[in-house]
Amino acid sequence: MPYLCCPDLKTSGIINMFENLIQKHLNADVQESASSETTEATTATPKVPVQTAHDDFDWSVDKRNVTSYTKEEKEKYDTVYDNTFVQLNDGELMKGLVVGLTKTDVVLNIGFKSDGLISLNEFRDLQNLKVGDEVEVMIVEKEDRDGHLNLSRRQARITRAWERIMEVHKTGEVITGIVTSKTKGGLIVDVFGMETFLPGSQIDVKPVTDYDQFVGKTMEFKVVKINETIKNAVVSHKALIESDIEAQRAEIMSKLEKGQVLEGTVKNITDFGAFMDLGGLDGLLYITDISWGRISHPGEVLKMDQKINVVVLDFDDEKKRISLGLKQLTPHPWDVLSENIAEGNIVKGKVVNIEDYGAFLEIMPGVEGLVHVSEITWANTPINAKEFFKLGDEHEAKIVTLDKASRKMSLSIKQLSPDPWNDIEVKFAEGSRHTGLVKNITNYGVFVELAPGIGGMIHISDLSWLKRFNHPSEYTKVAANIDVVIMGIDKENRKLQLGHKQLEEDPWNTLQDTFAIGTIHEGTVSRRDDKGATVQLPYGLEGFAPNRHLTKEDGKSIGADEQAQFMVIEFDRNEKRIVVSHTRIWEQSQVEEKDAARKEAKVESDKTKKAVKNIQSKVEKATLGDLGVLADLKKKMEGGDTEETKAAE
Repeated sequence: MPYLCCPDLKTSGIINMFENLIQKHLNADVQESASSETTEATTATPKVPVQTAHDDFDWSVDKRNVTSYTKEEKEKYDTVYDNTFVQLNDGELMKGLVVGLTKTDVVLNIGFKSDGLISLNEFRDLQNLKVGDEVEVMIVEKEDRDGHLNLSRRQARITRAWERIMEVHKTGEVITGIVTSKTKGGLIVDVFGMETFLPGSQIDVKPVTDYDQFVGKTMEFKVVKINETIKNAVVSHKALIESDIEAQRAEIMSKLEKGQVLEGTVKNITDFGAFMDLGGLDGLLYITDISWGRISHPGEVLKMDQKINVVVLDFDDEKKRISLGLKQLTPHPWDVLSENIAEGNIVKGKVVNIEDYGAFLEIMPGVEGLVHVSEITWANTPINAKEFFKLGDEHEAKIVTLDKASRKMSLSIKQLSPDPWNDIEVKFAEGSRHTGLVKNITNYGVFVELAPGIGGMIHISDLSWLKRFNHPSEYTKVAANIDVVIMGIDKENRKLQLGHKQLEEDPWNTLQDTFAIGTIHEGTVSRRDDKGATVQLPYGLEGFAPNRHLTKEDGKSIGADEQAQFMVIEFDRNEKRIVVSHTRIWEQSQVEEKDAARKEAKVESDKTKKAVKNIQSKVEKATLGDLGVLADLKKKMEGGDTEETKAAE
């Protein structure tokens, strides 16, 4: 019978039933064999004809002539057999019964023909596992190459966990997980027994740098992203915080009013202000609304996590922006000015701002006064406020004007001392000599300070008798001391006319004879340009040589830093100008040589003519020899005339 093909049935009732059926059939076969042998021995029966395979055959009749099961009995036994086995598929989840525990494995019965083994490592979360417990497992493989049943509790947990993660991702449900470890860029979280990723940016609304503090903690999360292909999920704790903050923000915004005073915590400090946490809602405290006084950075007044009261200045429901103020909680300093701050009084302030037109002194937080550049010193010379004042320095000043309505105050530093120009003629009389400090240099002169508030200018032409300067910086520098003489006083305009070269006599008066026209001097070319060269002459004088007067006898031109002799061809005392020439020297030498040769030839000719006359006067008659002498003399005279003529030419 086909029912006998499964020897591994474990149900005792089924086994007993099949054993009885087998024994019954065995007894029937024994009896049938004995009866056949007896009949064959006593009675001869005719032979039965042999049937072929094509004959009709009742396969339901047992060969041992045993009556078969009835239809009802057969259906009954088929049902019992089918219920004995469970239909299993790979990857299917099902419940299993713990039937045994070893040192390394757990034995599970899932109703299959054989039991399965699962490593104890997959039951580490179940500390009190015992025989008889029921657990869910996955059928990895019904029968491997060795014929064993391959089960996994870990795969079953991951599958169930992924199903739950998919569900909570759709519903947005808040779940709980355990942070198991730290990884690159975030944390690993165990959710329902499955590892998920928590990015560092999703841990908190504030930046987090120390991930180790979260390892081992149980936290709440939301599933924000899943990848069904690789079964990967991303969770976020920040999303929960943001949702709570959003709820708090909506509640605060609904109750917000201008002028309302709230308590906030300094959340972040920037160059332009501070962000305040108002209990789920952020507001900006701008730097100009922190203090009535000037501050360069909010960190001078505020600190991180500091709790302060602020007032709501403005808010925008749509953009969810709130402007806060701190200084508005106290009265404006101009409204509560001290009695000591009045016109004519002397106050002390700190430099908080410097402009080209002056500097602002902070008398008290929120109360400032302007010291204009004209009120720094009594001098009428231009003053740079950025050079006189330094940020943070303290100065005393006199209150000149005070306007509480417009909240303006003008201050003066120079009025702390008497005006030195009142008796300027006494200390700085015309013609008097002094030593001053160079304060400024321009293209046209040098500004010199003789005393605080008193100064004047030396024109560029009054720096030296002998030299011409393209710029005064060629002669002196700022902050250098210089001797001057008072040449004039303009009391009304507070100006002094100063001179420097006037400290000495004009050397041009004494050098006029030394550098007379035609005199020759040794000189050095200091610089050259397209027009000519500047020649350094003795006694510190400078001369100018045009290009055509720089040609040497060999045709070349005198170059820079070259030394040569120069002839004065022009001397102008009034214009302080000397024109010299090197070419004129050798040209004049050539002319003089020609003149000397011409004079010498003329003298020789005159001597010859005189000799001829003397001979003629002594000879009364001409002889042949005399004629020869006369001929020689004539020839000589003619030759002398020719040389004289050549010399003249």
